[in-house]
Amino acid sequence: MILYLGRRLLAVAGVLVAVAAVTFTIFYVLPSDPAAAACGKSCSVERLAAIRAHMGLDQPLWRQFAGFVTGIFTGRTMGSGQYALHCAFPCLGYSYENSEAVWDLLMDRLPVSASLAVGAAVLWLVLGLGAGVTAALRKDTLTDRALMVGAVAAASLPVYFTSMMLIYGLIRTAGLLPYPQYVPLTGDPVRWASNLLLPWLALAVLYAAMYARQSRSSMIETMAEPYIRTARAKGLPRRTVVVKHGLRAGMTPVLTLFGMDLGGLLAGAVITESIFGLPGVGRLFYGALSTGDQPVILGVTLLAAAFIVVANLAVDLLYAVVDPRVRY
Repeated sequence: MILYLGRRLLAVAGVLVAVAAVTFTIFYVLPSDPAAAACGKSCSVERLAAIRAHMGLDQPLWRQFAGFVTGIFTGRTMGSGQYALHCAFPCLGYSYENSEAVWDLLMDRLPVSASLAVGAAVLWLVLGLGAGVTAALRKDTLTDRALMVGAVAAASLPVYFTSMMLIYGLIRTAGLLPYPQYVPLTGDPVRWASNLLLPWLALAVLYAAMYARQSRSSMIETMAEPYIRTARAKGLPRRTVVVKHGLRAGMTPVLTLFGMDLGGLLAGAVITESIFGLPGVGRLFYGALSTGDQPVILGVTLLAAAFIVVANLAVDLLYAVVDPRVRY
């Protein structure tokens, strides 16, 4: 197990370096010049050269990338002389738009995205698993067909459409909920939950539909296994057979899907955060794309990759806990 974990951690580091290299290279070959954008329209050649030197854009690509990677672990000094600026560990550079450290920008926005992702994940996992297991245990009945038709219909709705319908129905028409404004969990837990309930529902409708279909298929396949028939023949209670023997084994593909979805959402749900005006990482990423703020784009990309690979590693380790047949 320890050897397996060590190999996976090395693989995680390799994936993150590869993602950084590809993203960094793409930015390098883009026709836009960040130094020219920062300098403005009436910029002299000397001033443009000084800005390029301060940003480190006058160095070869391999040296820029090496400085970026080492800066993540040790920090780095950008520029020289009177224009030198030290970027503390972990250094992801400075935003071209407001000269703020990218790491600080990400940490300011991450609690919003984490609140949105975790809350929605709990909601869609409960709804999706509940609907999928119920449909599997009532296979080919009216309940099964109704749940699956509802899941297909929900999965067909774009998240922006669901969000707008929820805003119109629950805020403007019924007045049951306030328009979402992020409140820190530590400040007021009740307002935190009430302000995020609509975004949670908007995401949960789409994801719960996919999880319902996946969990139904997994449960039907698992409940047909020989060891399930043996458990029934031994006279075990139905709840024990379904939960302890069926659901635990059928959770493996659902866990895989859950790790990827949660890891991606932790780095920001761009559409949902934009519609509801939540100042999360996704909205930061959208603004950086609009202005060509390359350090912020690269920082969000690395953050998303880190969350996805770490979530998948955690899911792989949970396999052995959920399904005793899995051994590393």
